Amino acid sequence: MKRLTGLLILFSMMVSCGDQPTQSQKSIRLITLDPGHFHAALVQKTMYEDVDSVVQVYAPGGRDLQLHLDKINAYNTRKDNPTTWKSEVYTGNDFFEKMVADKKGNVVVLSGNNQKKADYILKSLQSGFNVFADKPMAINGSQFEQLKLAFDAADKNKLLLYDIMTERFEITNRLLRELSQDPEIFGTLVKGTVADPAVVKTSIHYFYKFVSGNVLTRPEWFFDASQQGEGIADVMTHLVDLVQWECFPEQTIDYLKDLQLDSAKRWTTDLSLNQFKTLTKANAFPAYLKSSAVNDTLLKIFYNGEINYTIKGVHAKTTALWDYQAPAGGDNYYAQMKGTKARLVIRQGNAEKYKPVLYLEPVDKNFNPIEAFKKVQAKFPGIELVKATNGWQVVTDKYSEGHEEHFARVTQNFLQYLKNKNMPSWEVPNMLAKYFVTTKALELASKR
Repeated sequence: MKRLTGLLILFSMMVSCGDQPTQSQKSIRLITLDPGHFHAALVQKTMYEDVDSVVQVYAPGGRDLQLHLDKINAYNTRKDNPTTWKSEVYTGNDFFEKMVADKKGNVVVLSGNNQKKADYILKSLQSGFNVFADKPMAINGSQFEQLKLAFDAADKNKLLLYDIMTERFEITNRLLRELSQDPEIFGTLVKGTVADPAVVKTSIHYFYKFVSGNVLTRPEWFFDASQQGEGIADVMTHLVDLVQWECFPEQTIDYLKDLQLDSAKRWTTDLSLNQFKTLTKANAFPAYLKSSAVNDTLLKIFYNGEINYTIKGVHAKTTALWDYQAPAGGDNYYAQMKGTKARLVIRQGNAEKYKPVLYLEPVDKNFNPIEAFKKVQAKFPGIELVKATNGWQVVTDKYSEGHEEHFARVTQNFLQYLKNKNMPSWEVPNMLAKYFVTTKALELASKR
């Protein structure tokens, strides 16, 4: 009788344990591969319901890896809402081969040296891993060809390859997209011209910045365009993505039929040796940067670029800029989309206290959009429309959040696609279209 009672208790415990999956039973297990950019850590700034708390890290040893682990530890030990990640680290020279042999995870997270990224992406997919990759997934024409093979491998192996487009989750971008689809408020998107494009995107980034409350230490290779990617192929990916996502929501962009490059140019950002030391904690430019240095005291890197192109007949202009440090605020963004009834503009200057603000500027100054705007308010409760100098300002205080928080949102989006196998059919062709624009524009600008 005692034995029977013991068995019943054991059975009861097993059933009880089965009600809640243990960490080892969770369906998604992350692998961080060769982290070298702080975005890899930002993916883990929060916890996710279906993701195991144990993360496998495969990387060469060194400072890049230590900086990554330090950020994860900071999230685990913070006072408010700490995370509970556990990093299992392998640092042998054969770290990639070891990752493939171990198969301890099913999602490879990539954010690091972009010279290696396209190769990592392709080989990871060929080895049976899903890939969640930071931008850019390709920084030149040859990597674009690898990316095409990677999507073929993903399709063949029934895997997911997705890039981290955080800017889709910024509230002003979301509302610009929403308003541009309302014919009562926006009308229809005009075609524009090369001299006067219908769509304009400009992003200014700064090397000196704070991430998770601390001054960011940049790896030395970040300032080598052959490893990080030129500005026209790096930051520009966000801008080109937003043009597609906002102007043609849920529409497939065929890079062979729907895109035409009109012009592209690139120019350098100058960085002094003292500034380089502040950013990297290194005492001198490494040997691979000597060709970009003047008298060993000034670094000139092609981190600025401009693309003029047409997408489905609409003229667009995107500009990516880098400088050392912001005079005030942080990274800066400007956007414009022209409709037959109104112009939608995002500004982020002194008047906006360096926070992105969306403006609605009607062509007819007497037009009052408040009644039509109620439909948008129904989808985004709490937003308001108030009079501004040139029209109307969309007040979005209720939805205010920082760039770092967007990483959780795009990760949750990826996890949903992975779990439900419901990634929209337009995502893959549009990722290819995006990297076609940036890599072809780099080729064009390099000939100038």
